[in-house]
Amino acid sequence: MERYKLFIDGDWCDPVSNEWFETTEPFSGRAWAEIPRGTQADADRAVEAAHRAFLSPDWAGLTATQRGALLRRLAGLIEDNVDRLGAIEQRDNGKLMAEVSGQVRNVAQWFHYYAGLADKVQGAVVPINKADVFNYVKYEPLGVVVAITPWNSPLALTTWKMAPALAAGNTLVIKPSEYTSASILELAKLAHEAGFPRGVVNVVTGFGGEVGEPLVRHPLTAKIAFTGGDIGGQRVNEAAAPGLKKVTLELGGKSPNIVFDDADLDQAVKGAISGVFGASGQTCMAGSRLLVQKTIHDAFVGKLVAAAGEARIGDPSSMDTQVGPIATRPQWEKILRMIDMAKQEGAVCALGGHALSGPDYGQGQFVAPTIFTQVRNDMRIAQEEVFGPVLCVIPFEDEDDALRIANDVEFGLAAGVWTRDLHRAMYCVDRLRAGTVWVNNYRSTSFTTPFGGYKRSGLGREGGVEAIKEYLQTKSVWITTKPNRANPFVLG
Repeated sequence: MERYKLFIDGDWCDPVSNEWFETTEPFSGRAWAEIPRGTQADADRAVEAAHRAFLSPDWAGLTATQRGALLRRLAGLIEDNVDRLGAIEQRDNGKLMAEVSGQVRNVAQWFHYYAGLADKVQGAVVPINKADVFNYVKYEPLGVVVAITPWNSPLALTTWKMAPALAAGNTLVIKPSEYTSASILELAKLAHEAGFPRGVVNVVTGFGGEVGEPLVRHPLTAKIAFTGGDIGGQRVNEAAAPGLKKVTLELGGKSPNIVFDDADLDQAVKGAISGVFGASGQTCMAGSRLLVQKTIHDAFVGKLVAAAGEARIGDPSSMDTQVGPIATRPQWEKILRMIDMAKQEGAVCALGGHALSGPDYGQGQFVAPTIFTQVRNDMRIAQEEVFGPVLCVIPFEDEDDALRIANDVEFGLAAGVWTRDLHRAMYCVDRLRAGTVWVNNYRSTSFTTPFGGYKRSGLGREGGVEAIKEYLQTKSVWITTKPNRANPFVLG
């Protein structure tokens, strides 16, 4: 069994606790690697190393173009190791190999994008309203960034933080989920091979209270970038607040996927299925509330149930599998509790609604694709994030009714609209309280465009030019162009 080490200040080292914990395959339940159990001492050492690196000429002395070259080199190494990285991540979190391999290739593209953006951050000369003064604005890195990442897409969601943070000139301490640390430690190996100076990239593994909280509270931490649930994000924000630290929080969702009666119903069915059953529903942007216009409700639900019922469920390492296991045992148990709760609330289970077991399902950490009908939007199943393959179908009358239901939730991460009517689509886009709106598609993402949420779905944005701004601070510079003869006691 492989035993990993922490990566701090350019060295692989044992945790101060001299303790490790096992990471297991969600499909088989077998332990396959040992992960270091970091402590506050390890967290402190990593932040201090990152702070030294931030001030060191080995990093601070690089031009933005040179930083971009390092990111480009890392992107190339990722491309050379797509299959290995994908296999490790798939083994660790049980995601479909068909999806993971594509995600890892996309990770390389994120680094390429920010490598190119590194030396495109431009300041401005301000036409100031004062004579004989030259004023300009420049952007500078923040310092030490702590990235806390979840178990559902470790490499992708770490990259969403790592690439812009490094492009902007910051240094980084990564705390991956205790369930899925292996692929991030492998990424650190590639960063080291790419030639990043000592201390620029650090990885400390372990549990939230033992590592995550000390990283957030450390006085030398300048910013925290977190992806996870809204309760976890709230705790991070509260821990960061006393130090007035900047935060980016990409949190949960309860996203509406709205189908109007003039939509291409076959495409909408596919969009509804991929929107919530892709990644076994373990994605923050899942379209877990399907709003269907009453005039087509019964026919659409019939098509949907028939199509979802054909899903190929089983071993995620098979490229033919469409629905894999739930990544962690606690999450599997939570999903089943939420299903039972929905039944008790009066929702009608039209498909699934149970765990799966048997020789095709490994250790049995599976939930059948589940569809509930006769759901009211005030039910807990319609208000709380399940983070699993569970879909709520809610009928609506017209545009305004759909928008009322769609926005009547604490989250605002994403939304989908299915219609052939451009005016209707734009009417909905303008009124949906969500950070991303897809029209006649769902779950599309790109490194070129921002992603993030309204309301309890988070703060800040990841992706695109917007993301690099999250890792920069603004400096205004005033230069007198001739001697100042004014009264020094009067503000000029």
